[in-house]
Amino acid sequence: FMTQDLFKEPINLIITGVGGQGNVLASQVLGRMLIAKGLRVTIGETYGLSQRGGAVMSQVRISTRKTYGPMIPRGQADLVAGLEPLEVLRTLGQYGRPDIRVLTNDRPIYPINVLSGSSVYPATDTIHQTLEDLAREVWWLPITREALQLGNAILANMVMVGALIGTGLLPVTAEDFFPLAQSLWDPKRAELNIRAIETGVQLVGCV
Repeated sequence: FMTQDLFKEPINLIITGVGGQGNVLASQVLGRMLIAKGLRVTIGETYGLSQRGGAVMSQVRISTRKTYGPMIPRGQADLVAGLEPLEVLRTLGQYGRPDIRVLTNDRPIYPINVLSGSSVYPATDTIHQTLEDLAREVWWLPITREALQLGNAILANMVMVGALIGTGLLPVTAEDFFPLAQSLWDPKRAELNIRAIETGVQLVGCV
């Protein structure tokens, strides 16, 4: 079967967050959905210092025709999806370009040095405005809030995958997630993750 054309070849996608937010699973789920569509996908992961609280970045490279190396060159990201807004801003500093599109969770996770008062976390309004200045398009989304309404903050990762699907920039739909969810989880958890994906798709439709 024919794969759909991509908006760019390859698409360089970065999913970013902090440890414990589940963005590695998000990139793997998205990767499997894209591979099932006949696309070539490479995923590279980098971890910050700590298991929980350190920065975690997944670099996903999507192509119709060749397998690219897992590392996205600096200044070459097309799409950034972030579960933590300051991490998104940091990622744009390294990988951003004027044409980049950004989806971000609106809820910060304050690192320990901010909580202890030794450093300052920028105001979320400032982060939002800076992202708008740096990117072609920004989706500023209440991802954590929606995950909590579904019953668990950890579902933020699947809400974000849904939001990525909702942009229409990737050749996958929420329906493509159903068989994968059923193979990954027991029926109850599969259903919850499917609801998280659908919530994310709708979120992007609302903004």
